[in-house]
This record gives sequence, C-alpha cells and structure tokens, in this order.
Amino acid sequence: MSILIDKNTRLIVQGITGRDGGFHASKMKAYGTNVVGGTSPGKAGENVEGIPVFNTVRDAVKETEANTSVIFVPAPFAKDAMMEAADAGVKLIICITEGVPTLDVVEVYRYIKLKGANLIGPNCPGLISPEKSMVGIMPTMIFKQGSTGVISRSGTLTYEVVYNLTSNGMGQSTAVGVGGDPIVGLYYQELLEMFQNDPETDSIALIGEIGGDAEERAAEYIKKHVTKPVAAFIAGQQAPPGKQMGHAGAIISSGSGTAAEKIAAFEAVGVPVAKEPSQIPELLKSRL
Repeated sequence: MSILIDKNTRLIVQGITGRDGGFHASKMKAYGTNVVGGTSPGKAGENVEGIPVFNTVRDAVKETEANTSVIFVPAPFAKDAMMEAADAGVKLIICITEGVPTLDVVEVYRYIKLKGANLIGPNCPGLISPEKSMVGIMPTMIFKQGSTGVISRSGTLTYEVVYNLTSNGMGQSTAVGVGGDPIVGLYYQELLEMFQNDPETDSIALIGEIGGDAEERAAEYIKKHVTKPVAAFIAGQQAPPGKQMGHAGAIISSGSGTAAEKIAAFEAVGVPVAKEPSQIPELLKSRL
C-alpha cells in the first residue's frame, strides 16, 4: 500500500500551460501518474502532451472526476489557486510554488480544512508512491517501491536519504516533502499517523531541520502513538542563531528551534538520530 496517492489518483495540473507546469506535467505522465487534465484560464480546449486543458478547476473536476491537484502558478496567485481547488471538491492539493506569503497560507490552510481537503506545501517537492504515482518534481529514478515511509522538510535531503535507502535495498511506500515554509499543510504528526496505520509501511525515515518546534512535537507523538521503527536526521546542526538557512522556516529564533534541542527530543523517546543522511538505512535495519 501507500498513503495519499496511488494508482487511483486522478490528477489535474493548475498552471499546465506555463513553463514549469507543462514540463512537470509531462514528467508525471511519463512516470505513470494518471494526469487527467490541467487548467489555464482562457485556454480551454487546448492540450499539453495530450492532456486536456480547462478554464477552471471546477470544469476539470466535472469532466475528469479528478481528486488531486498540483499547483505550478506564480506566488501571487497561489492562494487563489489552492482555494479554487478546494472549492471544486479536490481532496488533496499539492502546492509546489515557493515564495507564497505566510499570511496567504494561514488563510488558505483554514479554508482547505473547512472543505474537508488536505494540503501539502507550499514550497515543497511534492510526493511519490514509487511505481504507482508521482505528484510534484521528484527525481523518480532514485525511488523504488517498498515499505519505508519518508517524511521530510527538505527536498534535496529527501533525495539523498532515498538514494541511500534504495542503494541498501530499502524501497519506499510513500515519500512526502512537506515543504520548508513556516506554515505548511500536512506535517509530521498527520503523516506519522498515516504511516503507522498503513499495513505495508514497516519503518519511517524522518528528515527535519532547524527552526520551529515541529520535530519536538513529532517526537512526543511518536512516543505516544507510533510503534514502527523511526530514524531521523536533523539538518542545520552548525547554523548560528538568527541566521536563516535556506528555507524560510529554517531559522533559530529566541534561542529555540536548535538542532541540539530536536536531536535531544528524538533521542529521549528512543528515536535514533543519524549524524549523516547515509546512516538512515543502517539505523532502520537495526530496529526491524
């Protein structure tokens, strides 16, 4: 099995006629994702790589029964795009766009929840259930179907950890890049619950970074609710306080959110923390 996406995923690409939207739509389709349509206002009737284009998400959902949307529109329009998808009945919305204002995400997150949908991102690489479906910008060649779930705040580190997992014979059930902004959609706790409840996920790799307290809250959740082996890696261990490191959310403020605090929180609940991403497979295998 997998979580969130699989062979039954019916995907629409918002912003499909743009450079990024069109490029990644063709890549997702080539991987085997069921890309049933795309949207671009005023361009209904056109197609991109054989994928029909609609004016609105509502039109696309009506014609294709899409249940998932991925967003490749510029940051100033991302909030409207996410809300449009939720309003049209899409149940899983993945926003790849970076630079979306935090207050926009605060507003749209609540709206999406009220509509009974889930959000991944913004500023994320998307997700993949290997050999079933990929939604986003993942480098598919490094992934292999298997039973390790992956949750990560960092796209690049996701790929490094997955490469090492695959090289060590550990395929993935689903890998999710949650995004590196201060506020995003589905996060560690919700995804840990999904992986815990997935009968074909037997272990979990969690990749965190400095800033915020999400990792500390994830550690507490693992202690209470997760029985499967978990191994973690925390990026930014050398980052000085007050210095943003890459992602908008990766900043130590008011003395909190340090790598040391996050590592201590995981180790206190029995989750081993790798010194290097390449150690993740070994740490998981030792606990299976």
